Amino acid sequence: MNTHDGTQPDMDAGAEPADQVTEQAPGDTDQLMQAATARIAELEAELGEMRDRWMRSEAEIIGRLREGFEGVERSFVALLERNGIKRVDPTGAAFDPNLHQAMGEQESAEHPPGTVVQAWTQAWTLNGRLLRPAMVVVAKAPSSTLGNPQTLDTTA
Repeated sequence: MNTHDGTQPDMDAGAEPADQVTEQAPGDTDQLMQAATARIAELEAELGEMRDRWMRSEAEIIGRLREGFEGVERSFVALLERNGIKRVDPTGAAFDPNLHQAMGEQESAEHPPGTVVQAWTQAWTLNGRLLRPAMVVVAKAPSSTLGNPQTLDTTA
């Protein structure tokens, strides 16, 4: 299209002809892809580094928190012991119904029958008197006649 003086009309400053927009050199596309791939790799490495630092700081905080709770527990138990309250671990001791509450029995050839095999909770005493019994699992003799039908009494 010609203007009245025979020249082409002025194009907008930002407008480019359609054939220039669609045509790019193949080298430009390869460079653009390589730059994008390098940037993605850089961001992934940075993400991995941040994740590692975050996990380490979480572990450090959880460790400090555990140490804090253990310190509070030690202080509390020491305070109780100063006032005559003691914690008694019954594991390995003979079952005593005055000190222990049997929560279950477990067959064991390693422990004599009536021995505390496992303590779920410990006993607490005040100047030798029971405050709270220990919840325990007690050993019993293994049953050797469990699968033998000849020893079952069916006359009852």
